Amino acid sequence: MNEFEKVAISSRIRLARNLSGFNFFTKLNEQDAEYIVSTISDILKNFGQIDIIKLKNLSLNECNSLLERHIISKELIENKDISAFAISEDEHLIVMMNEEDHIRLQCIYDGLNLYRPYRRIKEVDERILSEVDIAYNDEFGFITSSPSNLGTGMRASVMLFLPAIERRGEFDFVKKELLSKGFTLRGLYGEGSGEYGGFYQISNQNSLGENEKEILDKVLDEVYGICEMEISAREDLLATDHLKLKDEIFRAYGVLKECASISDAEMIKLLSLIKFGGALGFFEIKEREFERLFTEGSSANLKELNNFDTREENIIRAEYINRKIRDCVSKGV
Repeated sequence: MNEFEKVAISSRIRLARNLSGFNFFTKLNEQDAEYIVSTISDILKNFGQIDIIKLKNLSLNECNSLLERHIISKELIENKDISAFAISEDEHLIVMMNEEDHIRLQCIYDGLNLYRPYRRIKEVDERILSEVDIAYNDEFGFITSSPSNLGTGMRASVMLFLPAIERRGEFDFVKKELLSKGFTLRGLYGEGSGEYGGFYQISNQNSLGENEKEILDKVLDEVYGICEMEISAREDLLATDHLKLKDEIFRAYGVLKECASISDAEMIKLLSLIKFGGALGFFEIKEREFERLFTEGSSANLKELNNFDTREENIIRAEYINRKIRDCVSKGV
């Protein structure tokens, strides 16, 4: 794993599309909503093993567990009665139907490589554009429910892990700089979510006036700079505050191994410290198993894995984390 991959967690491309002649989601009737789902589902069957799932057939907890896994959005859940999503067998490609826009295509891959999800999602997009009349204007590009998505309708985003920048008190400066350059900074669960465990999504703010390649390159250039800033901040922290930092991180490891009760928020905070410790060389981490702890220990996914009364949730979470943290984390040199 190179140094940038210890900062850049995942890369995502999202495209917003709407069928011409249909109302947006706020005034979309049930018949038209069903037409959109069935039409797009038929097209997606040409792209290998794709599962189509209607949210009205899921419990609210099942929906929230998908949100925690970054498979669907809060807006899709809010439209639960008329919305659906399609997901590929490898879970990289996801198409949400009747969210804020009629179609929200997204593709996510680990690490820092926006062109990989871009190439895959464009195959699907081009097929949809060839078979469905999509709302488009020669001056404004793709017509979307939010003016910020006019143009290409594309959001290119990278999830970054920035604990060192936070600790050095440089985050407000970074945020201000990003906003001034036309980028959006969101929390772990996207728009409206707060700062959570040092994880942030950085994406283009607007998609009008630039083509898709220009947006990709612009986001990548900015992300490279932030990765370099985070790596430099980590090196400075190790040089100036090594013992204090190591003690704090090892204490977090001890709590996760031995706690009898732990909340969702505290779990995320302590797991983030362990992840930081892995990046600094304090721990050896089995990355795939470790990353699952963030979602499998969260409320909705924990309930899917275990039958329990809500009053026992923190106890069940502690038992789960006690067991799993030992399996995927060991002390480094």
